[in-house]
Amino acid sequence: MSILLELRRRFRQALAGLGGDVQGLLEMVQPSGDPRFGDYQANLAMPLGKQLGRPPRAVASEIVARLDVADFCLTPEIAGPGFINLRIRDEHLAARLAAAVADPRLGIPRVESPRIFVIDYSAPNVAKPMHVGHIRSTVIGDALCRTLKFLGHRTISDNHLGDWGTQFGMILYGYKHFRDSEAYRQDPVDELARVYRLVRQLMDYHEDKRQLPAMEEQQRIREAALDQSKHQAGKSADKKTRKSLEREEARVQEGREEIEAAKRRIAAVESDEKLVALAGQHASIGESVLAETARLHAGDEENLRLWREFMPCCLDEIERMYKRLGVRFDYAHGESFYHDRCGPLVEEFLRGGIAQESEGAVCIFSESHDVPMIVRKQDGAFLYATTDLATVRYRMETWRPNAILYVVDHRQSLHFEQLFAAARRMGYTDVELQHVSFGTVLGEDGRPFKTRSGETVGLEELLDEAVRRARQIVETGDDAKPDGPELTPDQRARIAETVGIGALKYADLSQNRTSDYVFSYDKMLAMNGNTATYMQYAYARVRSIFAKGNVDVEALRGSGAPILLGTPAERALGLELLRFGEALDLVVEDYRPNQLTGYLFDLANCYSTFFENCPVLRAETAELRQSRLVLCDLTARTIRQGLELLGIDVVDKM
Repeated sequence: MSILLELRRRFRQALAGLGGDVQGLLEMVQPSGDPRFGDYQANLAMPLGKQLGRPPRAVASEIVARLDVADFCLTPEIAGPGFINLRIRDEHLAARLAAAVADPRLGIPRVESPRIFVIDYSAPNVAKPMHVGHIRSTVIGDALCRTLKFLGHRTISDNHLGDWGTQFGMILYGYKHFRDSEAYRQDPVDELARVYRLVRQLMDYHEDKRQLPAMEEQQRIREAALDQSKHQAGKSADKKTRKSLEREEARVQEGREEIEAAKRRIAAVESDEKLVALAGQHASIGESVLAETARLHAGDEENLRLWREFMPCCLDEIERMYKRLGVRFDYAHGESFYHDRCGPLVEEFLRGGIAQESEGAVCIFSESHDVPMIVRKQDGAFLYATTDLATVRYRMETWRPNAILYVVDHRQSLHFEQLFAAARRMGYTDVELQHVSFGTVLGEDGRPFKTRSGETVGLEELLDEAVRRARQIVETGDDAKPDGPELTPDQRARIAETVGIGALKYADLSQNRTSDYVFSYDKMLAMNGNTATYMQYAYARVRSIFAKGNVDVEALRGSGAPILLGTPAERALGLELLRFGEALDLVVEDYRPNQLTGYLFDLANCYSTFFENCPVLRAETAELRQSRLVLCDLTARTIRQGLELLGIDVVDKM
């Protein structure tokens, strides 16, 4: 058990009988933000005093009198209006550190009550190359899977592939009408992606041409309403009115941008003679794509044959990307896997009153949502919602999980609210259903990250550029070494791949997942700051010390050497090492991997301070040298383990 959890357990005993929201109060026992006030701090006396109608300092005194922590803490101190400051005994820190040294798990116990987690993440459409939009779901989901498994839970990673929907109708139509047979023979996935983009462009063109007049008319109405609102508010509008106007202005600006985007799409077609001709020849392309999709779903022999032909090469391409990212899945059930289950499920919904017919469609209505969830369209087609509900049924019957996590971007929030509500009505009331949402990857302009031509950035392009830049950093650093370069070309290439891809993954995972973030190669590959490169360098620095001192690591770990914490830097590093378990608890508390990256950054900073102030190989005594080597090794092991949980490798040299 981590020190923090042990402290909270002791405080729970001390609070027994005092009243108040005990769990809420226990959450106020936290690591101290300033070492001058101890290692941990409990700020619970103030809210408890308010609840009890007593002076907080008197409440703090009573809590301390009841608190039994003498076996591992110095006497608690009460400061200010009732802060309780706690300092861990050095001998307790040293004993815990020694236990971590001897433990392959670094002193992190497995949970007492393991749960079964199904984690749904990545979920690309198989007939299109993966792009920047897949990076967040993939690396966040993988990090959660690794962390939960390390803590002792059973994790089932299930990649819900898009292999059956409208995008395949687009691929089929594009293949039949636009394919270059030679290009398809040489690179099937690239050619299928090309025809998909062409079909998408022509569909968007016809839709934009149809919708643009109505969009412009609606925009005129919105702008007129905004002008009227501003006029009525005048210059002396109150704060609430100003906020309302700001929201209205944002909607108007969003409308302008949508119109401009539609005009650009139209212009891109009309400025190209070949595209204009194709648009004229395929005026009903939208309807034709839906027809191709319907034929596939109905079992049309030709469309099924093509689908089966496309799938292996598409899946191989996706697997190649996952292998490069170091990501693997236990299962990869696509939408096609659930297709035959959708019809019976909808009929079950109708019989059970979960769904009802509405204007020819079958819908699930909910009091908490204005818009129903459609599970069968008027033409008999099923939707993502139907497949997702069939997936819930399959997962519950097959794996009986305690929790299902969906790592999907925040724009799908309404879908998951409706999905979870429907799942509850299906009888799944005891399972945790969680939408682990995340924000958007932005470019320097604050808009979704695109290429200069406005295309979505491909994932492989992203990886290649990160590795190329990492290679430059590795070569520059190696060439600048005093005794000349140390790395072979193959070593440079391997290190660049590890550092580049690690930097890309860490840059994403270090963000608060619910926030958008601005993508920057320079920032993510920086040798200082909260980056994977900084963590990998800290690890490599320890390995360099051991190589220079010809240290036998296995003998060191088995030596039982006492750990000495005689300086502030040694003690701070030791305490930070013991907070690894606390960081992992925070990761799973709200499914936020950035809690782990933040911890690793703090640990690397503590190690940097230790390294600058505490000579290791030239320590004053042999005993001190051995102690500091143990701290170095434990730091390297913790960084390596932490990065491994994030899906990131380390290197011995940089």
